Amino acid sequence: MKKPNWGTSIVIAFVLFISFILYFIIKVQSNSKYNNELVVEEYYKHDAHFSDEMAKIQNAEDLAEKPLIINSDRGVTIVFPNSFLPNEVKGKVSLYRPSAKILDFEYPLRLSNSTMLIPKKDFAGGKWDVILSWSYQGKEYISKQNIYIK
Repeated sequence: MKKPNWGTSIVIAFVLFISFILYFIIKVQSNSKYNNELVVEEYYKHDAHFSDEMAKIQNAEDLAEKPLIINSDRGVTIVFPNSFLPNEVKGKVSLYRPSAKILDFEYPLRLSNSTMLIPKKDFAGGKWDVILSWSYQGKEYISKQNIYIK
């Protein structure tokens, strides 16, 4: 039997490598265990409003007293400074789970005594992105924070 030369060996190695890569891609794309969904459904529409979002984030950064997002044993507490009138603060709290879109949820911002508690039972353990979007006296704000729920 004739031994293959080095050129044939390189071609065989490339074919095997490409076959492995194609097998891996097909397996990951077809198996529901591997979740590869988008973070944002309408990416381009979301991206078009990026400068507006950055202005709202800058508004929040410019505040002398900022709202706090506190992760505690009871859950996530949103605390607004006493200088804000609770009945004039309008908005929502969006909670995003980077690893599983199905766990994402939103709450309308309802303050009692300048605070709002989102109970820990509403969260699965892991990393969460908290986005606080609110308006106060005609100006809009956004605060973002990452938390980890045990």
